[in-house]
Amino acid sequence: MNRKLWMSLGAVALVVTACAAGPNVASHVDGVQLAGFWKGLWQGLIYPVTFIISLFTDNVSVYEVRNNGNWYDFGFVAGIGLLHMVLGPGRSAPKRRRRRKRDSAGGPVA
Repeated sequence: MNRKLWMSLGAVALVVTACAAGPNVASHVDGVQLAGFWKGLWQGLIYPVTFIISLFTDNVSVYEVRNNGNWYDFGFVAGIGLLHMVLGPGRSAPKRRRRRKRDSAGGPVA
């Protein structure tokens, strides 16, 4: 392979690895209870209220940074999904019109 191709591949690799997520250093604080599945589920359920409060307060955030990883994430997303399942059907179901019976001339039946 020629030199330009190797340099291009190296540049692409550098850009891709620069975008990779690093470790959550805030989650390794000593003496702090890490949030798990159940706390993630609860915070997913109350996220609309938490979001509104977080707009006006600096010490409230929507997502718990000190969590145990995938189980917290799963609980958070499950809580959001559960909330939308409970609140969603009334809003998303289209209303159907009842069809009126018509007589042979095209007018409504009395």
